[in-house]
Amino acid sequence: MPSYTIKHLTRYAYAAPVIDCANQLMVYPLEDDRLTVNKHEVAISYDPELAFFTDYFGNKVGVFTVIEPHTELVIESNLEVDTHAIQFPMDEESAEVQWQHLAGLRHDVAYMDFLTPEASQLKGEIWNALREEVNSADKPLKNALVLSEYVYDHFSYEKGVTNVETPTEEIWRLRAGVCQDFAHMLLYMLRLMGIPARYVSGYVCPKQEGVRGAGATHAWVEAYIPFYGWLGLDPTNNCIVNDGHVRMAIGRNFLDCTPIKGTYKGTGAHTLTVSVHIENGDPTPEQPLLTMEDPVYVQEVKEPIVPVNSYRKYVNWQQQQQQQQ
Repeated sequence: MPSYTIKHLTRYAYAAPVIDCANQLMVYPLEDDRLTVNKHEVAISYDPELAFFTDYFGNKVGVFTVIEPHTELVIESNLEVDTHAIQFPMDEESAEVQWQHLAGLRHDVAYMDFLTPEASQLKGEIWNALREEVNSADKPLKNALVLSEYVYDHFSYEKGVTNVETPTEEIWRLRAGVCQDFAHMLLYMLRLMGIPARYVSGYVCPKQEGVRGAGATHAWVEAYIPFYGWLGLDPTNNCIVNDGHVRMAIGRNFLDCTPIKGTYKGTGAHTLTVSVHIENGDPTPEQPLLTMEDPVYVQEVKEPIVPVNSYRKYVNWQQQQQQQQ
């Protein structure tokens, strides 16, 4: 039973004082029979009051507001969890029976959102490329694994070539991106084939070197396997999700699972700094957790600073800054 200590620091530094900063947090783990939360603490600058609700997909969401003028906002999440190994699908039913089961879910409200691929002018091109890889005579699980491997083999893991708004068709043309892009591409392919698929945001906790997405928030996909349920597939690392991943949110895509997003009034010029550190077991004095002096993600947004007054106010979004790696 692996144990992980996860520290996630997010810092917004504004070029001038901002006000009325309203935010939404999705940094709360999805506890189930595969994940036990031993401790979780969230600290926010100015100690605002947090309110909570559960969204449509079952995610715990925290909301808060900082009204007074401020030039910095720091959100710190400290998490200690145990993870448990999954039970792999037995996959005993025939392919025909399983595909019939999936066909019956098309009008089921619990699955409709996860069966509809986004609109794309490249639908025909993508499907033509996949027809040589998949086979409807095979079971959905085999096809899902083939598609995950296809994304891993045909797309390069490159930072900086995409952003959180990059559509699937552009990812397809680039054949490159980070975990968020790999997940969106696999989502599209699975849904195109009639397999329900949902986006997952969380952390990958490596036990060895070379794991893509370590040291940042991570993203992968869960595919619905008939008579089994949701099975996690990580196309960025070409693996089935087991006890090395920690789920924080699920949804149709990244926008449903954004770890931190919100609005504020003031200048658009700001710097976002993110640090994520994961320890296997308890942190040791020899390997202290990261601080803001050791960021894994930094983005600076430049914009002319305009004084905010009663006649002109700038409302800026913070949600579209941190791309999942």
